[in-house]
Amino acid sequence: MTHSTTPTYVPDLGKSPDLVEPSPPGTHTRKPAARRLRDWLGAFVFTVPALVLFGLLVLVPMGYAFYISFFNWGGFGPVSDFRGFGNYTRLLKDPVFLGDLSRGALLIGLSVLLQLPFALAMAVLLNQKLRGRAVYRMLFFAPYILSEVITGVLFGMIFAPGDGLADRVLDEVGLSGLGGDWFAGQSTVLPTLFLVMTWKYFGFHMMLYLAGLQGIPAELHEAARIDGAGTWQRFRHITLPLLAPTIRISAFLSVIFSVQLFDLVWVITTGGPDHASETLAISMVQYGFKRYQMGYASAISVAMFLISLVFALAYQRFVLRRDTEGAITTMRGNR
Repeated sequence: MTHSTTPTYVPDLGKSPDLVEPSPPGTHTRKPAARRLRDWLGAFVFTVPALVLFGLLVLVPMGYAFYISFFNWGGFGPVSDFRGFGNYTRLLKDPVFLGDLSRGALLIGLSVLLQLPFALAMAVLLNQKLRGRAVYRMLFFAPYILSEVITGVLFGMIFAPGDGLADRVLDEVGLSGLGGDWFAGQSTVLPTLFLVMTWKYFGFHMMLYLAGLQGIPAELHEAARIDGAGTWQRFRHITLPLLAPTIRISAFLSVIFSVQLFDLVWVITTGGPDHASETLAISMVQYGFKRYQMGYASAISVAMFLISLVFALAYQRFVLRRDTEGAITTMRGNR
């Protein structure tokens, strides 16, 4: 009597999926297609309301602002008095607009060269094992939570000429000569405004840097320390290169914030004295809602949009190129 050496195949779905016989080709072709259709329909249902709101609240106002920028319209009645590119040629000759550009460039330079390095230094300090560092992080980040209106009113009282807290403190320590007009002087309003901006926004950048620092493996610093690298060498060759993507994003956000700066300046100085602290957004509001030159104000808004757009595209093309390429490669690899 002979026995077959070939084992008998008994399908058992409860034991292992490897024992299940493969289905004939074409059996399940309709099910994945139906599933993909449901996924597309679900994405469509959840995306369309957001796209409609984005179109109504962003794209339509932008298109309307671009349209009325070609007219000499005061804001009342039908849009009339077509001027073509007259408002845009006026921008290039307007000393107020050109001054806004120079002041914005100055604020951007001060933010990148002073505010961000200060935020980075505080982030590196608070990333160390210090007693009560959580409290310090909360205190330094707290000003960013305050609204621009509250911040403006607060520092408007602190730097009030004569009876403000800043002048009183200087008087008490015998440095009354350093006190001055603060927001009331043409030569002092912009430095004082930048001081307030630093107090308000540096905590945001500090938290960005802290998040980046905590993502750096501690083993790298430990290995460099064992090899004899000092504190500055570890910071220069390990911390800065690995933190570079975060620094680039922080610088980008700082520039965009400076271009669109409005609330803080409006509450404190309203652009004065004599346009000394005026920004592009302040000029847009002044011309549009104070002087009733909606066409020209719309041209300023279009100029702000183009400046931000060109900067964002150029920054992404030349500065963030390696970061975005790495992100896209990673996403494609995970698919």
